[in-house]
Amino acid sequence: MSINRRDFLKKAGVITALGLGGAITLDAFEVLEPLKAADFTSPEDLTGKRWALVIDMSKLTQTDIDEVIASCHDLHNVPDMGNPKDEIKWIWTDTYEHVFPGIENHYLDETTEKMPFLTLCNHCDKPPCVRVCPTKATFRREDGVVGMDMHRCIGCRFCMAACPYGARSFNYWDPTPHIKEINPDYPRRSKGVVEKCNLCMDRIDQGLEPACVEKSKGAIVFGNLSDPDSAVRKLLSSNFSIRRKPELGTQPSVYYLIGGEERA
Repeated sequence: MSINRRDFLKKAGVITALGLGGAITLDAFEVLEPLKAADFTSPEDLTGKRWALVIDMSKLTQTDIDEVIASCHDLHNVPDMGNPKDEIKWIWTDTYEHVFPGIENHYLDETTEKMPFLTLCNHCDKPPCVRVCPTKATFRREDGVVGMDMHRCIGCRFCMAACPYGARSFNYWDPTPHIKEINPDYPRRSKGVVEKCNLCMDRIDQGLEPACVEKSKGAIVFGNLSDPDSAVRKLLSSNFSIRRKPELGTQPSVYYLIGGEERA
């Protein structure tokens, strides 16, 4: 993306003003508007692609879940703050009643009720977080991935308020001292920045699957929703699946299969 010096200074001025608590005006949004989601999309032809995940909970043991979370967090330099209050999470677990609050069942079987559901950003087709971000730090790519340019984030936390899934975390403290082993191939964040799962979009652009998929031993399937012959479409057409809060109209691209073989 090319930009001249004058436009760069205008953009920098707006972002600085927003970061210092300046008024957010229509002019501010107009200055930042030239940045498009396509600017973050791989140059390869992605027409017709809509990436999605299908998570088969029946195939995940607690050991599998721990390995999936560790692989994601290690790869992306996600810090371990050591307490729930300041927790930074890209992928985590929660109970059925919290993950699917709109699907009430007073007679739910005990196994499902206590199951640790893997939870992450839903990479919505209509993501509310993208609409509220004043600096375009949050964006939706042409292939459906909702990513973040964390260097543009000013920490306003509008996206956190807009996300109905609690999929975003805020760095109240410098995360660097809380990273056990830094991965030099992935950018680190600073204090005052929001972060979340980006579906390993850098890996996707290299023709690789997301780290969670690779580590899940087949329990998490990645593929193109737009392709009727893809693995995800075949799973969804032959199994009953549920999504988180579909009634909101955000169109999540993460699907869950709950039935199946007994977990180990």
